[in-house]
Amino acid sequence: MKTPASCRVVREAASFDGKQGLRYHGGISAESVGAQAICMHMLRLPPGARARAHLHAAQETAIYVLSGRAGMWFGEQLEQHIVVPAGEYLYIPVGVPHLPYNPGPDEAVAILARTDPNELESVVLRSELDVVHAADAIGPGL
Repeated sequence: MKTPASCRVVREAASFDGKQGLRYHGGISAESVGAQAICMHMLRLPPGARARAHLHAAQETAIYVLSGRAGMWFGEQLEQHIVVPAGEYLYIPVGVPHLPYNPGPDEAVAILARTDPNELESVVLRSELDVVHAADAIGPGL
């Protein structure tokens, strides 16, 4: 007989470096609680921090910015731009190339949830796009 699943409180797990070049603070995942269809972590972006261009081949992503603000270039050639202030949500569909960064003078803190319990399994780096906004990483009009 299969043991029934149980609810668990998870203290922040060890932080880890993602393929995207950012440091994540572990939370809910297959590794921490045996999650089967979701992961949730915290991300702290120091001022000026910038990820590597990437996409998630098999994960939808939902983000809530707790403090600061986060900027992101997105689209096939990173031709679109968005800034997400504290208190706002951001949705990233499966397969959309993006390059997040912190355009502000303060640390940005966000909670990320993805539809795969193995956080880094479907990360695909798009290194050819890393130079697209190298000179203007803070985004238009900021």
